[in-house]
This record gives sequence, structure tokens and C-alpha cells, in this order.
Amino acid sequence: MTAIHLPHPVLSVRAGPGALATLRRDGLSPAMVSTLPGAAGGPKAIGLTGLDQAVFGWLAGAPRERELVGASIGAWRFACALQDDPAAALARLAERYTVETYPPGSTVHSITRQTETMLMDVLGDGGFARLLDHSHYRLTLLLVRARGLLASEGRLPQLGGLVLAASLNAASRRLTRFAFSRVLCHHPASTLAFVPDDGLPTERVALDSGNLRAALMGTVAIPLVLAGVTLPGVAEGRFRDGGLADYHIDYPFARRDGITLYPHFTDRIVPGWFDKFLPWRRHDAANQRHTVLVFPSREYLAKLPLGRLPDRGDFKRFAGRDTERILAWRQSTAESQRLGDAFLELVEKQRLGEIATPL
Repeated sequence: MTAIHLPHPVLSVRAGPGALATLRRDGLSPAMVSTLPGAAGGPKAIGLTGLDQAVFGWLAGAPRERELVGASIGAWRFACALQDDPAAALARLAERYTVETYPPGSTVHSITRQTETMLMDVLGDGGFARLLDHSHYRLTLLLVRARGLLASEGRLPQLGGLVLAASLNAASRRLTRFAFSRVLCHHPASTLAFVPDDGLPTERVALDSGNLRAALMGTVAIPLVLAGVTLPGVAEGRFRDGGLADYHIDYPFARRDGITLYPHFTDRIVPGWFDKFLPWRRHDAANQRHTVLVFPSREYLAKLPLGRLPDRGDFKRFAGRDTERILAWRQSTAESQRLGDAFLELVEKQRLGEIATPL
């Protein structure tokens, strides 16, 4: 497809110093890409559908082993990308998420059941096996093992656990170990070369047919919204949304050969969920030395129906007006095709290096 030409750029690009030098010298080809992170962000993923479809269609032209590392909705996006028809699966995810409604009186149990049904509708029975037998994609799902109050399914203990985790994080990110620890549920053939050594306890769990569905539910198990999960074959514990520890996944991807291509919602890489409230908490530049971050431009966002990407707060903002929200979200999905068109034009004409700024 040819990108639609607009007065303002649709995509923005930032790159680490190594990646920036590569883009300016050699451009970017699919064979260069070795790693893709997928951030937590809930319904924001709907606004990246067209970009994801373009990126994974482009990568299919140069098969090679690639690590896909996703937290929360980022993990679900990548689960779709591993299907036989990635574009169709990504479109299903966007539409299925869009039409979700939560009537008054919805409980953690009912929302959890709805989310399980959504996962089945998006992937189907055969789609789960594809995550383990794909010829060259190696998927890692990020979860946390909840500790103390956060391990409870009670509302008040969870609230207390979140307040404690936020307080600990404000003092030092390493102190969140007393609220949760990191869990990497990974493809058995993953190199795991990107595993961080940042002071947070990190557990590795190989994915298999027995724990895959639980891991996919666990990675989106937002405290107070969805029930935590147990992982078959893993020591007793309660597992929740990996975005708590790794919101935008600031891992040492520079250890991997090749470029880390990061289709993202924003121009920042925020290490943990609580860090989004701490503007001084930034990513480690060494981790992202070979990262190319592509994200919607401010001008593009301003022209969307909501003036931004969809977000979880829209369920409350449009309470009782689901038809309006669904229309706005569907328009955001449709508009996202322009992001994909712009990406394909930029890589075809080797212009990423021209517009990229330092990350």
C-alpha cells in the first residue's frame, strides 16, 4: 500500500545511538530485526493495529529467529502476530476488545470470565499451539509473582499492596521486590539473552501446553480488575500483570545481535507501571542502544476521534454510551492503517534515518 500524504508526519521515530548510525548508513531491512518488545497499555493497542499488521507483514519477507517480549496487551498482540494470518488475528483482537462492555455491577470474576472468552475468540483452540511451534518467533510473556498484600484476592489488601508498591518504588525501583518479583514465561528455545540484571528477582518459566493459557491470562491480570492466576507446574503463588514490573520493558536488548524494532504508543520507555508517575525515572540508555522506536506523531494523535489513542478510562468516560466509544475506537483502528502505510513507505524509501531523532 502507498502511504497517504498528509501535511504533517504520521509516524515519529527515535533511535538509540547504535541504531541511529545504522539507519543513517544502511537504512533498515527486515533481516536486521532480531527483537521486538510489546508494552503494556490496554486499549492503546487498538490504535497500533495497522502499524502491527504492516510490521509483521514486512518481517515475514525475511524469516529469522526473533525474540518477541511482551507484557500485558503487548503479549496478546504478539500472540496474534504468531498466527498463520497475523493481520486477521490482530484485526480480531482490535474488534473483540472494542466491543467489550462492562455493565454496572461487573465484578472481578465476571470481567475475568469475559477476558478468558475474548482470548478464546481471538486465538481459537488451534492458535495456542502456534505460539509454541512457530518456526522462528520466540515468545516471552511477562508476569509478576505477587507478594504480601498483592497476593490476596481481596480488594482492600490489593489496594494496600498497590499503595505499598508505589511507595517502595518512589524510594527505589529495587525495593518493589517486597511487593512482587518478575516472571519470564518463555518459549523453550528462547535465548533469553535479554534477561535484565537490575536488582529485581527474576524467575524463568518455560512455556508449554499446560501453562500457556494461564500465562496469557496472567500477563493481563491487572490488580483489582482481573483475578490473578496460578501457573501449572510452578511453585504455589499468585501471578499478575507483568506491566507492574516492566511497563515498557526496559531490558538490555542491546546484548542481542541486530536491531530492536519497537512499535510503541509513545516516545518514552517507562521502566515500570509506577514509574509513569515519576518523570525522572527513565530507561537505561545502554539497554536501548540498538533500538528503533516508532510511534504515532502528535499531529496524528490530535486528528483521532478522541484526540489520542483509546485507553482503559474510556470505559468509565463513556459509561452508558458504549455505542459512542465503540465508534471512536473503530475509527482509531481504521486510522491506524495510515501508521502502517507510513512505516512501509519509510522503510521502502530508506527514510527512517532522515526523520529519526536520538532516543
